[in-house]
Amino acid sequence: MSRLPPWFLVLAGLPLLVLPLHSEEDPKIALQAEAKAAMTRYSVTLQQALKEAMASGGPVVAIEACNQQAGPIAAELAQASGWTLRRTSLKLRNPAAAPDPFEQETLAAFAARASQGETVAGLSRTEIITEADGRRMFRFAQAIPTGELCLTCHGTEIKSDISARLQALYPEDQAVGYKAGDLRGIFSLSRPL
Repeated sequence: MSRLPPWFLVLAGLPLLVLPLHSEEDPKIALQAEAKAAMTRYSVTLQQALKEAMASGGPVVAIEACNQQAGPIAAELAQASGWTLRRTSLKLRNPAAAPDPFEQETLAAFAARASQGETVAGLSRTEIITEADGRRMFRFAQAIPTGELCLTCHGTEIKSDISARLQALYPEDQAVGYKAGDLRGIFSLSRPL
């Protein structure tokens, strides 16, 4: 019976040492990619609905489209993807979209990073957290930068007809006063593990 060289035993043991570390990271990387894909679908679908509404009737119609379609778009994509999708901000338009503790912490961290000169569009966060009930959740957040078109309804100089419609739909609206490039809020996605 031939003996195996000592280097073979070392090499044979490497996969056992590497696999547990590697397999722990792969699900997080894969989930982050899934979350980004779901977020992109949500963002693109919502932006398309807003652009169509803008083209058909201007900003007031786009406000109505956002009010009526954002929730159903998120629900439909959640059903198809298994992800909970939402948007939130520190300056809310809709109080029902108030940030949870993970989102508050993320928004505060993103705001601090943006104030230090980081580009808002590149800010994201990925975490695996344990909920109070013991469930483990994968959480993903991506910053929403304020674009030029966003300023129509979220800027500092909002036309009176737009302001009136916002006030009618969102009487507690705080989501104004932004400049292009500001942190508008975040896309927040979660999925149980």
